[in-house]
Amino acid sequence: MDSHGTDKEFGGSIPEVYDSYLVPLIFEAFAIDLASRLASRQPKRVLELAAGTGVVTRAMATALPADVSIVATDLNQPMLDRASAVGTRRPVAWHQADAMRLPFKDGEFDSVVCQFGYMFLPDKAKAFAEARRVLGPGGVLVFNVWDRIEENDFAHMVTEGLAALFPADPPRFLARTPHGYHNRATIERDLRLGGFQKQPQFETVAARSRAASPRFPAVGFCQGTPLRNEIEARGAGALAKATDACADEIARRFGRETVDGKIQAHIVAVEV
Repeated sequence: MDSHGTDKEFGGSIPEVYDSYLVPLIFEAFAIDLASRLASRQPKRVLELAAGTGVVTRAMATALPADVSIVATDLNQPMLDRASAVGTRRPVAWHQADAMRLPFKDGEFDSVVCQFGYMFLPDKAKAFAEARRVLGPGGVLVFNVWDRIEENDFAHMVTEGLAALFPADPPRFLARTPHGYHNRATIERDLRLGGFQKQPQFETVAARSRAASPRFPAVGFCQGTPLRNEIEARGAGALAKATDACADEIARRFGRETVDGKIQAHIVAVEV
């Protein structure tokens, strides 16, 4: 994260916009995929990291048997507040927690799951070490990360639109953070440094991201992520101008009615 301290800040109206726009646009399909992969392993005690507004939590509450305990955590309490307000089909335990300093005992869980969260952590090896610590023998860490931004159409178009609007100092949050941790060799190295000795399994999965208009993804990315903090720092009215510019950039490529773009991520599983 370095000097970009706002990359981790999901406060204000961001959680609501995130949940209303980005969850159906880019997160829901991968959440169902992750929950299905976890269910096939028949876990009993699951810890979720970076739960956000609970899209994976809700998918797990549906996919996993009722006797499976689910503890969902996030660094940002406003995101958890939104998640608990939306709710799940059965009870889960919600806890504010830093993935690099987990408040749980050694070996307390048999599965740790994390959707699109490790990219935000400044010390990924330390976070992997914490996941390894709370996993018991035979446990598994399952997580996903976005592929490079060029493989994710709407995020790429938003970044291009902002570069045209702010050419001297373009906001680069999306490329820098959500799409900045996709190199397989780097992930494997960090897992080893975190104490995972077994070879991780990687799978690259592409899906489609659909919306009723180009403005929908523009609002989602500009106003429902920490990119908003970076845009608003550029002055009064910058957020409205940025949202309009990004909607125009998406429309330029995909048209002004229903839009349909590619999204792509890496799914990683590594056993203790």
